Amino acid sequence: MEHGFLPVSREEMTARGISQMDFVYVCGDAYVDHPSFGHAIITRLLEAHGYHVGMIAQPNWRDVKSIQVFGEPRLGFLVSAGNMDSMVNHYSVSKKRRDADAFTPGGVMGKRPDYATIVYCNLIRRIYKETPLIIGGIEASLRRLAHYDYWSDKMRRSILLDSGADLISYGMGEHSIVEIADALNSGISVRDLTFIDGTVYKTNKREDIYDAVELPHFEALLSDREEYAKSFYTQYQNTDPFAAKRLFETYDKKMYVVQNPPSKPLTQQEMDFVYSLPYQRTYHPSYEKDGGVPAIAEVKFSLVSSRGCFGGCNFCALTFHQGRIIQARSHESILSEANKLIWEEDFKGYIHDVGGPTANFRAPSCSKQMTKGVCADRQCLFPTPCPNLKADHKDYVNLLRKLRELPNVKKVFIRSGIRFDYLLYDKDTAFLEELCEHHISGQLKVAPEHIAEPVLEKMGKPGAAVYKRFTTAYEAMNKKLGKKQYLVPYLMSSHPGSTLTEAVKLAEFLRDLGYMPQQVQDFYPTPSTISTCMYYTKLDPRTMQPVYVASNPHEKAMQRALIQYRNPKNYKLVEEALIKADRTDLIGYDRHCLIRPKGGQALLPKPVNGKKQAAKAENSGHRKKKTIRNIHKKKH
Repeated sequence: MEHGFLPVSREEMTARGISQMDFVYVCGDAYVDHPSFGHAIITRLLEAHGYHVGMIAQPNWRDVKSIQVFGEPRLGFLVSAGNMDSMVNHYSVSKKRRDADAFTPGGVMGKRPDYATIVYCNLIRRIYKETPLIIGGIEASLRRLAHYDYWSDKMRRSILLDSGADLISYGMGEHSIVEIADALNSGISVRDLTFIDGTVYKTNKREDIYDAVELPHFEALLSDREEYAKSFYTQYQNTDPFAAKRLFETYDKKMYVVQNPPSKPLTQQEMDFVYSLPYQRTYHPSYEKDGGVPAIAEVKFSLVSSRGCFGGCNFCALTFHQGRIIQARSHESILSEANKLIWEEDFKGYIHDVGGPTANFRAPSCSKQMTKGVCADRQCLFPTPCPNLKADHKDYVNLLRKLRELPNVKKVFIRSGIRFDYLLYDKDTAFLEELCEHHISGQLKVAPEHIAEPVLEKMGKPGAAVYKRFTTAYEAMNKKLGKKQYLVPYLMSSHPGSTLTEAVKLAEFLRDLGYMPQQVQDFYPTPSTISTCMYYTKLDPRTMQPVYVASNPHEKAMQRALIQYRNPKNYKLVEEALIKADRTDLIGYDRHCLIRPKGGQALLPKPVNGKKQAAKAENSGHRKKKTIRNIHKKKH
């Protein structure tokens, strides 16, 4: 079988001696044949199973001819918005249009439509009324049932209904897409494909749905946010491939959307097979004239070690998409891929990353998960580590050592993030030592996300004391190694549960740290996360207790400004936030203050030398604080 890139034109199809494609894959991303791109994995896997697949990348959704490149496929169309939800790709959290798209040639914005999966499917249905239409990728996966859509600020139906597709292949899709292909190839109608794990289908026959949990009717979700909170948490508790129940929800006109349980996790052998397929490892050559596809730069010299995450952060959709069970490649598979990339002409000696959603997760968190699944009502790491947790980095350390020994390799970085709490729970400090000695360069990025306990609880993140323990261990290890390396904490503003009081606590933490982040991540309510459910319903779906939500843009701006309180541009917002939070004690000249009085600038914390100077500064600060309080009393 020929490899190279898959056909992107009818001429290339004909040149290969193919009279009709089995599948045509329509994608919102440019065509990049690299295993970090979902469309590459699915198309190569189908090819490996003997199917002919044509690729239509970023078709012109205003022109129906753009999806007629190969004519009608024998078995069906496959549609994905790409590696990102198209709305996240297009808009910032403030709903402003982004300037660039890393998944498009030249980084040009606007080459795909909003809600791309729906638009592409409707375009296809204008011409091909009955051809099987299967949707997948993260956009379809996270919108597979009724969901809150942040950009329109309303509940939306399952994407299966709005797209007119026949099936959703949700999650990573390797198992389900092959089963779908084989079933269609055997002559089974797409309407009869109701039995495949990892899929969502629609039916108007209630009697055909068996052994299933009924979710609230869509009309109930529209009228009562509490009903949505209950529905979402039922979905969340049924994301495990071993324990999940079949779910269904009802729409008008007796239409039912049915979610089958998730596909089983890939075995190590299956993972190795997927990553051994003949990827070209770069973008299609037709994009060279446009400057290539920027997204390849981040992954070209990186290695995927694992997938899945048992970290359980509530603002992350991984539980819904990849699941909580870790699936890992063998050392041999990873080294085989490494031995390809280290001989590429533009390899400079640096492997950029070896990891996955969480780099230091290389095995399921406990031994029972591969037969009984993960616990539906408890987390592995939150609020405290489960007694059954196995915290062990030996396998990962051995893998990193092997990669460091390869020819042409100067350094192996870890950039995909580590769970510092999991690192601490491993009594063996070998990983921390090798991380500091070999796998970072000057700084390590970690994600405490916040420091206030009420917010961390809503995030599903470990308490502030755990992060402080890690900073102590990190500093001690670097001192032992004779290195000066720093921590760069990722922080999030305006997460559900964060009032101005908690936002001020975070600012004080940064003040004491002597650090101001250059970038701040404002909470982004993306589909199918517990945090997004909190944002929309103002309820914690785990407990059904009320949650404070900063949804007003001005308050969100104040919370964000507090994290960057030293920036003079944020002065007015910080001042207003401190007054509203009743923390005017932080406006003044003392070392503990965040900003100076009106017209001043933020103070950098500076040590006061000498007893006389210290006393003078303290007395001066008390006088100025008293004056500031009097000013604010007169104002208000």
